[in-house]
Amino acid sequence: MSDHHQGDAMEPRQVRSAADARRIVEERGLDHVKVGAFDIDGILRGKYLAAKKFDSALDGGFGFCDVVLGWDSKDQLYDNVRYTGWHTGYPDANVRLLPETCRPLPWEEPVLFFLGEFAGEAESICPRGLLRRVLERGRRMGYELFCGFEYEFFVFDETPESVRAKGYRDLKPIAPDYFGYSVIRNSVWSDLYREFLDSFQKMDIPIEGLHEETGPGVIEAAICADDGLAAADKAALFKTFAKVIAQRRGLMATFMAKWSKDWPGAGGHVHMSLKDTQGRPVFHDASKPDGMSDVMRWFVGGQQRLLPELLAMVSPTINSFTRLIPGFWAPTDATWSVDNRTVALRVIGGSPKSQRVEYRVAAADANPYVILSAAVAAGLWGIENRIEPGPKVTGNAYDQKFPARLALPRTLWEAAQRLKASKMARDWFGDAFVDHYAATREWEEREFRRHITDWEMARYFEII
Repeated sequence: MSDHHQGDAMEPRQVRSAADARRIVEERGLDHVKVGAFDIDGILRGKYLAAKKFDSALDGGFGFCDVVLGWDSKDQLYDNVRYTGWHTGYPDANVRLLPETCRPLPWEEPVLFFLGEFAGEAESICPRGLLRRVLERGRRMGYELFCGFEYEFFVFDETPESVRAKGYRDLKPIAPDYFGYSVIRNSVWSDLYREFLDSFQKMDIPIEGLHEETGPGVIEAAICADDGLAAADKAALFKTFAKVIAQRRGLMATFMAKWSKDWPGAGGHVHMSLKDTQGRPVFHDASKPDGMSDVMRWFVGGQQRLLPELLAMVSPTINSFTRLIPGFWAPTDATWSVDNRTVALRVIGGSPKSQRVEYRVAAADANPYVILSAAVAAGLWGIENRIEPGPKVTGNAYDQKFPARLALPRTLWEAAQRLKASKMARDWFGDAFVDHYAATREWEEREFRRHITDWEMARYFEII
């Protein structure tokens, strides 16, 4: 049953069932709703649906051309995936609507937005479906995930037209220079900050902290923590609609891992902890070193052991790998420590409630569903197999040498090969997902190889 009284007008976040969804659309007299599903790159693909069509889709889903699972972020068709292609004729995939994801779009009132998941044959490669299955397996082990995402993103005084006209060179951030945590900046730009805070609050994506990061026009947002699937929904929607809010103001936000060699990259860190099925935190044990329970130690051990195998799911673009270089607040080995920001896995100690691990290897460009699937499955695998982490790092991890097995792949191609060869990935994610996802990353690398960079021109044109 829903938690509202029959006489009251229904609020979007009270919607729990198909009946609730029908009721709120009727109450508001909507002739259309907006629906969408996230693709393999974390891009929200969607459309407006007439209320009548939406009504029938609540029961049987609706058809969505499966090309959205068969092309890349530039709408170029993959030539190396089995699921769809010219050989299948690009039929419709079924999308299952999720009534409980109903949200307002504050700038588009009274339109309501609903998320969907790919169903039928496409379910095995649907990023949200993947995370749901990982979390269900964790639940069968007796654990629930609680997590929060934090994103750094750069905001530019540019438009989609101006960046193309400039060839993506000499772009103008909304403010110059390093100004980390600046109250000047967030006061001058308070209209933009307020719109982020207010819009996301209305969408039930509450922001816990929002501040100026270090670098020109870079903002960091910490989204309030939630249960696993809800947290990933919030993160994925935040990335999409932060761009929308910026562009509606004549600005642009980017979540690229690194847009310039001169400035820090953009992290997309994830804070994670587990609870038991009664809702009690299981990561804290005051009698153990650093307050880490056995369960937490094994969770971190699994994440550390598998990070080199699963990196393609965590660093999914060519650009992701430009961030993973020494000395720029991003790790190059699968390292862990306690409250140390030079490592891949930062354990944050404290009370039963606050004890957690921060997955710092992730860039802002990763698909929240895919990265969370990788991070959590690795940790749960660690618990299952009682994997002990290696020695805890003390001091600056960038200045230290680590065993070769902890080295992260240096290219997307290498990362895709490691994923394909991973027995754990096939066990937890299924062959269909591993093969499809790895193929899409290989495609990304092959597309890159076809292009001549500015660096090559400047380096070789005359001298060689």
